[in-house]
Amino acid sequence: MNTVWIIAGVMLSTAAAATMFRLLAGPSTLDRLVALDTLVAVTMCAIGTWAAFSLNTTVTYSLTALALISFVGSVSVARFRVPDVQRPDRTRRIS
Repeated sequence: MNTVWIIAGVMLSTAAAATMFRLLAGPSTLDRLVALDTLVAVTMCAIGTWAAFSLNTTVTYSLTALALISFVGSVSVARFRVPDVQRPDRTRRIS
């Protein structure tokens, strides 16, 4: 059974490392937002895995709090973000 926990830990660590790379190297703010959401999801999976490993259900309250905060944060950033590059208006013709 220890092999399963080791495999789960390695997979979660790999996912977190790949997500951190995308978070730091993302070319736009939306890429970074998706990476941050993915990192929060990986963190939630890690907390759930730890709860299953340690048979301690007191950490599951943090899953609910993390899910709610992540949702509200993602929606607010997506709603109020400023475009990365201001593009010129191409609909206006010069006469």
